[in-house]
This record gives sequence, C-alpha cells and structure tokens, in this order.
Amino acid sequence: MGEKCKSRFSCLEVVLIVLFTLMTIIALILLVLLFAPKTTKTTQKNAAVSKNYLIGVGRADCTGPVAEVPLMGYANPDQLAGGILSRLYSRAFIVAEPDNSKRVVFVSSDIGMVSQRLRLEVLKQLKSKYGELYRQDNVILSGTHTHSGPAGYFQYTIFLLTSKGLIKPSLNALVNGIVKSIDIAHDNMKQGRLFINKGLVENSQINRSPYSYLQNPESERNRYSSNTDKEMVVLKMVDVNGQELGLFSWFAIHPVSMNNTNRLINSDNVGYASYLFEQEKNKGLLPGEGSFVAAFASSNLGDVSPNIKGPHCINTGESCDNPNSYCPVGGAKMCMAAGPGSDMINSTKIIGQNLYLKAKELYTSAFQEVTGPLHSAHQWVNMSDVTVQLNATHTGKTCKPALGYSFAAGTIDGVGFLNFTQGSLEGQPFWETILNQLFGEPSSETKECHKPKPILLNTGEISLPYPWHPEIVDVQLFTIGSFAIVAFPGELTTMSGRRLREAIKSEFESHGTQGMNVVIAGLCNVYTHYITTYEEYQNTVQDLPNGPEPPFMNVINMTLLPGVLADVAPVSKTFGDVLQDVQPQYRVGEVAEVTFVGANPRNSAENTTLKTFLTVEKYENISGNWHVMYNDASWDTRFYWTKGFLGRSQSRVEWHIPSSAEPGLYRIQYFGHYKVQPILKPAQFYAFNGTSSAFEVVKL
Repeated sequence: MGEKCKSRFSCLEVVLIVLFTLMTIIALILLVLLFAPKTTKTTQKNAAVSKNYLIGVGRADCTGPVAEVPLMGYANPDQLAGGILSRLYSRAFIVAEPDNSKRVVFVSSDIGMVSQRLRLEVLKQLKSKYGELYRQDNVILSGTHTHSGPAGYFQYTIFLLTSKGLIKPSLNALVNGIVKSIDIAHDNMKQGRLFINKGLVENSQINRSPYSYLQNPESERNRYSSNTDKEMVVLKMVDVNGQELGLFSWFAIHPVSMNNTNRLINSDNVGYASYLFEQEKNKGLLPGEGSFVAAFASSNLGDVSPNIKGPHCINTGESCDNPNSYCPVGGAKMCMAAGPGSDMINSTKIIGQNLYLKAKELYTSAFQEVTGPLHSAHQWVNMSDVTVQLNATHTGKTCKPALGYSFAAGTIDGVGFLNFTQGSLEGQPFWETILNQLFGEPSSETKECHKPKPILLNTGEISLPYPWHPEIVDVQLFTIGSFAIVAFPGELTTMSGRRLREAIKSEFESHGTQGMNVVIAGLCNVYTHYITTYEEYQNTVQDLPNGPEPPFMNVINMTLLPGVLADVAPVSKTFGDVLQDVQPQYRVGEVAEVTFVGANPRNSAENTTLKTFLTVEKYENISGNWHVMYNDASWDTRFYWTKGFLGRSQSRVEWHIPSSAEPGLYRIQYFGHYKVQPILKPAQFYAFNGTSSAFEVVKL
C-alpha cells in the first residue's frame, strides 16, 4: 500500500526517512538504558543461571471471511476474496526466565500487516485474561505480509477506504486467532533450550527497486555481495529432553508470489514454507494440527521481490527494468514481474520450498545455544512533530504524513491504477485540482517537509470521518540472551535494515556485549508504509518515557461491504446438492473437481464449529469408514465460490492430486451455512454439507 520508487527519495516520505533515523536512535536509547550490561553481582548471578528457559509455542486459525471482502496488500478495490487456497494461522512463541520473573512473546500471523487497532484489541483481551503478565512492552505482533489475506481490521481512514471499512468478522478472526495462539503457547510452557543458526538463501529474491538501491554510497554497497539480504536466521526450540517444539525464522522476502489477480485466501510463499515444515514434523496429521510450530516471519523486505524473472511488459514480453518501470506500449500498468513457475501458485510453491529447505538445513545444524537474561522495552512515539539532530550542523523534523504520486503507481509485483509512474518527482495539475477541492490543499509546511516528493493524498491533514493515518507509532525491542529482536512498524528496505542492525549491534558492543545476533521483525504493531535510508545521522541518549498512547477510535459500523442476501437454492435443489459431479477415475497429477449448490461463505466466517469448507476423504476397507486426508488448509485443494443472481451461488472444489496420494477410493465433501431471512425477524443460519460420488485414484 505504500510507495515504491526507483529514484532517490522520490516516493518515500521524508517523514519516514527521518522516522528511520528516529527509531534507530530510540532503539539505541532502549539499549543504553535497559540492555547495556553492568559489572554487578546481578550480572554475575545471571551468568550462572541455568541455560533452560521456559518455552511455549502455539498455533491457531485466524482465517476470517473468504468471500466478497477485499484482500489486503495491493490496495486493489476489485480484488475481492472468492474462495480459499490455504488457511491463515497465527503462530506464537513465549520465552520466560527459569524463575518466571520475565517473559517475552513473539507472534507471527499470516496477515498483510499488524494494524494499531488489531494490536490494541489483542492487548485488551490479554489483559482481561492474564492481568499484567502480557503487556505492550513484552508482546510483539508481526505480520508475514501476505497480500492474500482479508482486509478490514484498521481504524484509520486511508486503510478503511481500501478495505471497504471496518469488517468485524476479519478483525474478530485475527484477534481471536492471535490470542488463542498465545493461550496455547502459555498453556504448554515447559523447560527448554534455544539454538540459533544463520545461512544464505539463493535463487529466491530480487531487488524490485534497484535504481533506488544504487543511490546508496558505493563504498557501502561494495561491502555486500548482493542488493538484497540473503541471510535467513533460524531459532530452534526444544525441551530439556530434546523433544522438538518449534522453529521461528526471519527472512527478507515479500509474500507476493500470488499477484493482484488472485482471489483465493492464502498465506503465500512463507505460508507454504510453514506448511511444508509443519507437515514434516507433525506426520500423519492434517494441516493446522500437531504440536510442532514453524513460523517464517518478515524482516526488511521493503524492496525485495520473490518474482525472480524480473519485470517484463505483459503485452509485448520485453523488459521494463528501467527507473520508472514503464512499458513503451501501455505504460506503467503493463510492467509486471514474474516468478519462477508456470503460474502464480506454482511460483509460490517453488519459492516456499526454497525457504523450507534452507530452514530445514539450518534447523538440523543449529548448535549455537542462546543463553542469558531476558529484556523487553517499548515506546510510543508521536511522529508528526519530532526534531532529530542528524549531525553537528543539520537537524531533521518530522511532519504529518502524506502519500505521493508513486504510491498510486504500485510496484512491479502489483501495478497501481490510472498509469501513475514510479519515481514521480512532479505532480499532475489535473489530480491536484480534484484532490485539493475534495480534501483541501496541503499546507506549506507539509509541502516543504515532503520535498522532493509531490503530494497526492494529504492524509496527515484530513481527519474526517476519522484521522487518515496513524501519527503515534510503536518502537519495541526484545533481547533473549545474545539474541535481539527489533520490532519495526513498517517495511524497511534492504540497506536501511542493514544500517539499523549494524547500529544496534555496534551499540551492544560499545557497552561490552559482543556477538549479539540482531534480527529485524517487520510489519509489527502498526503500519507506517516504507522506510528508506538516510545518509547521515547521530545518536543522543535521553530518558525514555512511555510516550503518548495511540487513540482507540470508536469505528463501529463503517463498512462498504454489501450485505449478505438470504441464500436461494435452484428449483428442485437444496444446498449442498451436486451440480457437476466428479469423474469415476483420476490418475495422480490430474484434478478432481466437483461443483455444488452453494451458499455465501461469509455466513460461516464467525461460526466456530466450521473448521474447513471441504474435505477429501479416502475409504478404508478394513474399518469401512471414510478417513479425512486433506482439508482447505492443504495446498493441494482449492475452494472457489461464485456469486449468482438474487442469493444463488455455486461452490467448486478442486483436488490437485499429488504424487504422494495413495491409490484407492475417494470422495469430496463441501461444508457451509445458508442464510434464511424471516420477515421482521433476525436472520437464521443453518449448517449443511454436500458429498460427491466416490471416485478412484490410480497411479500413472
């Protein structure tokens, strides 16, 4: 949703450039005040503490509605959900000191990003359950940044517009899923050990803003072999008996293998990596079941794409790898990057498998143990009016947020609209006239602050019906012994992430702590778009107050989603009846497909009894029972919902039969709820299911 550009500072708000500087300073202050070791008896005592932490891991479904809601990420109002490719999950780990005196919680959820409203709602629920055990300072919420999850969980107007308002089923599913994952981790804490490992992932990323990257000093660029961060960091968790508990990893890659034509809810490449790892460790169980948890969390992915074939004009096939990502015929909207596969789902699996294989290698060979005390710190910062001393002669001042023309251009992973171009340094009188009439002209101060970027949307100076952009943002830091997690509320570019890690590691070293492993967790706690590099900055140390708390806005019924009509079945049919049945026999590698009389999947969004929209079941000759082999969390299944006229709809289930499928007799089941609307009475919902004919699967 933020801007991408390929010329220096042209599409990233100056306020966000200074944001990086300020947050670096704050992170260093946190280190100085809270984490720097002191030569005391306490330090000596901590050094002698048992290596065993208390560790818990948990995973919970946070999928939400799978039909008619916008997908969050590309800001494409026409990209509405119409089915499901994979379930979305929240994955949590809790680490506590042996005496239970301190603890930290890290959550990685299969969502576009964490919103301020989502974080505040989660903290509210945690406080009602656990009192002061889980707080703003020791809980980090991070989004994987999949662009194929439901929108509608924000409280600021710019996001409400692209999300069609606040969608309570989306918000509730995320809040409940995140809290449940923490509950599971909390209830399963046991003595355990942590191990860290690092390694390079190849053939999985490109820099999607290479011309911006080249604006960094040559001497700095020469220190690195690539214009992307290829390093994956893996944290392995086992109990004291060596039983495997889970894996959390951090790697810089955009989960946009699924492009903006996709309509199926899914967790994209990083979610597929989690799926493969968890299926391996939880053998014989369906996706989402089993105690082992594998999370692939986001990092400094701002300018990193998984579409490694690079940008090409989709109408001519020629390269559009130029500063403006512009095609000679058709302009910017024709320039799109492609992944390594035959289609976007195949590309998702290829990149996801690359991540899984590297994580598996690093997990298996992780022998460096993480030991030492736990610390956590958090601060809210009002980013609209902060002065930062950049060096001896220059200061920088933050100002109210605004979005430029390049924001509307999108990226090579998902083009924008109306042929806006990346790297725009000049405004367009036509749009300026219209938008100034609608929202008012930006103030002189805002214009000056955001130069050289021309302002398209003056979001920081619009407050109707609610403020358009957050001004109060979170900065947060954990240390688990020699391991530090920096929670960042946005998308850091490759080089800005490198600078932040170096600055924090250097600060640790200056206070006597050598060999710290610093990871950046992206898309945490609140969303502030993109953060790029700034050439010079200096740091000062000062007292660290809590900062101003963000508002909890009473956004209740602001939604642009259409209401759900009462469902209607065709004449002489009922919900779940088969409209087009399966074939009698399929070979491995083929697609079994069946179409049912459907009902709106939104009816099932908050029904806790529905765990899946589909099952693929195998007949067991010995028991005479049908056994569930796949569900809608399995990446070999597809669930498509098609809306018809006046409440009619169809649901199609596909099973892409994998080579691992055993020969035998199978069937497909579909589950849903249909809505009845009595006159002058509340709506009523009824569960139903449909079943295909049995079919045979044979080997090639």
